[in-house]
Amino acid sequence: MLHADDHTQANDALLPTMSCRRSFAAPQVREIYLVGALFVLTLVALLAPALPASAWHMPHFVDTRTWLGLPNAGDVLSNLSFLAMGIWGLARLRGRRDAPVGASWFFAGLILTCAGSSFYHLDPDAPQRLVADRIGMAMAFAGFLGIATSERISVRAGQAVVVLMMVAGLLAAWVARENLTPWVVVQFGGMAVAVGLALTRPRPGALGVPLGGVIFFYVLAKLFELGDVTVFEATGHIVSGHTLKHLAAALAAWPVIRTLRPTGSAPSHH
Repeated sequence: MLHADDHTQANDALLPTMSCRRSFAAPQVREIYLVGALFVLTLVALLAPALPASAWHMPHFVDTRTWLGLPNAGDVLSNLSFLAMGIWGLARLRGRRDAPVGASWFFAGLILTCAGSSFYHLDPDAPQRLVADRIGMAMAFAGFLGIATSERISVRAGQAVVVLMMVAGLLAAWVARENLTPWVVVQFGGMAVAVGLALTRPRPGALGVPLGGVIFFYVLAKLFELGDVTVFEATGHIVSGHTLKHLAAALAAWPVIRTLRPTGSAPSHH
């Protein structure tokens, strides 16, 4: 028995070492492709011609109506949808150990987006407020890319992407006060990476977050943003496209939240 116990203790002692070795194992093919894609995006952000923020057309949102003393009420109050989805998502994460990497950052970013975007839309003619708006978006976006990467490539890749995109997003949001190029690369280049990940199969053991659903609502939000005036006129001045943009963007969290439903009702993975 003493020899058996010694053997068991020796095996237990080896487990942390083996786990550590797996963390520093040789990169997978998908990880190499990911590093290449991020390297290209970094070069574009640093070397592409600058887009001066001062020369960029500042949006003039069509729905400027005041409600109960609240200016731009539609665009301000619609941000509450981010708050609701963020709180709902964080509640779903409680007690779960199988949540994908970046999920908590994703939902926290939605809550921060509610605060930042509301602050911006109270006075959208003040361009310096855009920094507050973009900080929450950067956090949510970093969280989503972490989810996508951990679901499709590996947990360690997801952890690295969350950190890298968080730093890149915050820096780009700050630099965007003068140069919009890094922010454009982070937003659209990052989404291009997400589309590429969505087209690959989930890794073994992944939770199965439907990335395509998140991307669908993101694209829908962009379409509403571009059609701000068109939607406002088509609905008889009931709601603007930008207000619907906020609602559609918040719904991008729904596919993630649905995947995180209580384990007892979760479908089995084959």
